[in-house]
Amino acid sequence: MNFVWYILIGIVAGYLAGRIMKGGGFGLVINLLLGIAGGVFGGWVFGLVGIDPTNLLGSLVTSVVGAVLLLWIVSLFRKVPKGE
Repeated sequence: MNFVWYILIGIVAGYLAGRIMKGGGFGLVINLLLGIAGGVFGGWVFGLVGIDPTNLLGSLVTSVVGAVLLLWIVSLFRKVPKGE
């Protein structure tokens, strides 16, 4: 059952990260998938600094931070047309 919660939190985190990173998002579906991956990435980053979220809100914050970081990293490698 925890796995389902992680996916749901990741989906919400991906949506929120897409809203936070206006212009840096990749569409709803990709942002949601990056939100799920961002939950794992955020947990790893927070673990490096010794922070361990223990409740739903902490998991959501961790996932949103991870998703925003992933969106930012992926946007660095996205090709920008020459006119922009």
